[in-house]
Amino acid sequence: MPTNHEIEASCPKKRIQDVAAELGLDPDAILLHGRYIAKVPIDELKARKNKPDGNLILVSAMTPTPQGEGKTTTSIGLADALRQLGHKSALCLREPSLGPYFGIKGGGTGAGFAQVVPAEDINLHFVGDMYAVEKANNLLAAMVDNHLQHGNELGIDPRRIVLRRVIDLNDRALRDIIIGLGGIKDGVPRPDGFNITPASEVMAILCLSKDYADLGRRLANMVVGFTYKGEPIRANDVQAVGAMQVLLRDAIHPNLVQTLEGTPAFVHAGPFANIAQGTNTLIATRLALKLADYVVTEAGFATDLGAEKFFHIKCRAAGLQPKAVVIVATAKAIHYHGGLTPTGGLGNLAKHIENIRLFGLEPVVALNHFTDDKPADLQAIVAFCKKKDAQAIVADHWAQGGKGAIPLAQAVLRTIQKNRRKLKFLYDLNDSLRDKIESIATNLYGASGVDFDRSAETDLELLTRHGYATLPICIAKTATSLSDQPALRGRPKNFRITVNELRISAGAGFVVVICGSIVTMPGLPKFPAAARIKVLPNGKTIGLS
Repeated sequence: MPTNHEIEASCPKKRIQDVAAELGLDPDAILLHGRYIAKVPIDELKARKNKPDGNLILVSAMTPTPQGEGKTTTSIGLADALRQLGHKSALCLREPSLGPYFGIKGGGTGAGFAQVVPAEDINLHFVGDMYAVEKANNLLAAMVDNHLQHGNELGIDPRRIVLRRVIDLNDRALRDIIIGLGGIKDGVPRPDGFNITPASEVMAILCLSKDYADLGRRLANMVVGFTYKGEPIRANDVQAVGAMQVLLRDAIHPNLVQTLEGTPAFVHAGPFANIAQGTNTLIATRLALKLADYVVTEAGFATDLGAEKFFHIKCRAAGLQPKAVVIVATAKAIHYHGGLTPTGGLGNLAKHIENIRLFGLEPVVALNHFTDDKPADLQAIVAFCKKKDAQAIVADHWAQGGKGAIPLAQAVLRTIQKNRRKLKFLYDLNDSLRDKIESIATNLYGASGVDFDRSAETDLELLTRHGYATLPICIAKTATSLSDQPALRGRPKNFRITVNELRISAGAGFVVVICGSIVTMPGLPKFPAAARIKVLPNGKTIGLS
């Protein structure tokens, strides 16, 4: 099998104007970034506000292995397959981060014959959206520290500043630092630290904003810290919002690229799937739904994390009604979680099927095929899903592109034709924060209950007192288990979830619930991918996935 780069080089790309024209966009209206990348002005969405939406398809997964199960590759293959079947389809994905690219996981543009291109550009600097988010976040941080330096009229407690600076690289040395040590002219000394850029609340805000006005409102509501009296201080209080909007002015426009087969793909922004909603932008998804009959999108991690946040946060904010859900599974993940047993890997998959049904939707299981899979394993998984009254389709899009996902696409189409039910939520926004957390933990994770640390109890009281209890929640826990304990694989029983902390993302519009140790600034592995990357004398690169 050739490398991803070799496969891309063998597939001719269409001019991005031709990709836009397939969606009914005026080629002269898009904002070109070279031959194969363009931004689509948000006015194109406004112009189509009365047009009916296409069918939205979410791609999620069973609990993954550390390497992931191929949600992005499956999303690409499914969109290509729908197009091969004669349907007008589009794809909506998140932008990759440089951190994983130079670390261990690699790029976020798919693999094999299911890729979005130009992969190298998308995986590296793309159109600068990541930098715009980074600069807007760090400008706000600089203005908070500048306020401290010049008298601190707002009474901000330097020990309770919750905003952290960001950079789009894995650098563990920046997790916890002390700033302002240069002397009286160099700022107020205080503890600080960096997150990776996708973990910035500014990124989550960009993804959930409906237009420029909504972007400004959300930025203004960002809580950057608290006063000595415990009152929240917002970005608007330090007069940073206008400048932040300017930095994000172009980033708000969705990015249009294509798959190897020429299927239109919107790749726009990329928030964490743990402390944020883990989906592409609301604007890109809504625009794609106005332009295509079938739109395939993905949410980070599995149904207990990415899909749950997609439903409770993004669908609520945008009024979206997904018509089908695909759960990506692999024989590798089944064995990782304990094998072909009801309490092991099959039990894990069964729980994710049940999870989607809790939301009133019917899932299709996509068995992402690997070359070393044993046919008997795949047959056993398909048979198990049949007993659960769920369609399970072996998909070979990695090796065959859209052709290898046609049976999957046909199963999804059958599900959409049968489904007339609407999305159900597992909690009401007027429920208490405690009740919301317990609903997710007991229903989606299978926990027997929830315990709150003393500091979490304090956070509950503080956030409720300041009126944040009516927001949706965003639970951050390990992605490698249905529980909050990474070692509990399969379908664990008789466990409890422990809440350590609650954080407010008021601009994004949710409360982050921390369960366990959550790292928002990853570190590099012993042998990072960056060490394998080189530029040849002719300017071409090697070592990029």
